[in-house]
Amino acid sequence: MTDGLMSKAATMEIPINGTGDTSSLPEDDGLEQDLQQVMVSGPNLNETSIVSGGYGGTAEGIIPTSTVKGSGLHLPHPGPLAAGDEAARGIAVEKFDIVKKWGINTYKCTKQLISERFGRGSRTVDLELETQIELLRDTKRKYECVLQLARALTHHFYSLVQTQHALGDAFSDLSQKSPELQEEFGCNAETQKLLCKNGETLLGAVNFFVSSINTLVNKTMEDTLMTVKQYETARLEYDAYRTDLEELSIGPRDANTLCRLDAAQSHFQSHKGKYEKLRADVAIKLKFLEENKIKVMHKQLLLFHNAVSAYFAGNQQQLAQTLRQFNIKLKTPGAEKPSWLEEQ
Repeated sequence: MTDGLMSKAATMEIPINGTGDTSSLPEDDGLEQDLQQVMVSGPNLNETSIVSGGYGGTAEGIIPTSTVKGSGLHLPHPGPLAAGDEAARGIAVEKFDIVKKWGINTYKCTKQLISERFGRGSRTVDLELETQIELLRDTKRKYECVLQLARALTHHFYSLVQTQHALGDAFSDLSQKSPELQEEFGCNAETQKLLCKNGETLLGAVNFFVSSINTLVNKTMEDTLMTVKQYETARLEYDAYRTDLEELSIGPRDANTLCRLDAAQSHFQSHKGKYEKLRADVAIKLKFLEENKIKVMHKQLLLFHNAVSAYFAGNQQQLAQTLRQFNIKLKTPGAEKPSWLEEQ
């Protein structure tokens, strides 16, 4: 029934001592996080709406407590509110069904997750796709480190440029007040002003580099990883209902079991379709992400290299040319400071 599905038995075994005590086992932080992820997606009770007087609505839709007798609900005497009572009762039943389905799904997924972690169950594995996913997560961590260092460089270099600017002003002031050292102070003032100007140009390039890496890491990669999380949840649900179907298939074939088997088959096919769709979505997103990453990083690394090399070589013309090449526009001198940190 499940022929053709790629599955692989988990191989991790839990050591159990002679008394069956597992209290000495190390805590599995990953298992706790996965369980939290399973439990966090509660039922969506906003799909229906209840008109309630307690939340700003009218009195319609409220089931009077006086109508509750014995073990069941009894309709009140026919009146203008009877239709509203029926609607509210129908909504309540619908919400109960939503919570019930969520509870069953959560139970099955939790059971499957624990079974996998304890080495007693099997999980569907797409080795190629999972390798690509792990590579993406590792790449994201490394790019986050580069982003952090580039931001630190921007902050430190901004402080240097501000110090050069202040030093140039001090030299300029002293050149006017010290006739005997006017030429020397003036020469140093001009040098600091030139360094400050080139530093601001370099900051423009580095800030553009930081902004682009930030978009790649925290938007593009993160968007793909959100789809990956949906895929991993769908995989867990798929395996949970696959296991349920397999257990029913090897059991007795009475009328009750056959009814449950049909329902399990229906649920299995539904989750199988969801899983396969998300697996295809992840594969496509990973492909496009890799292409986009290469394109973006090729441009940004070339910008960073050319700008830094031109600055420390003292080549003002080459530095300005680099910014024009990548269509980077510097902010006006009157912009509020810190001018190069606002976009981060």
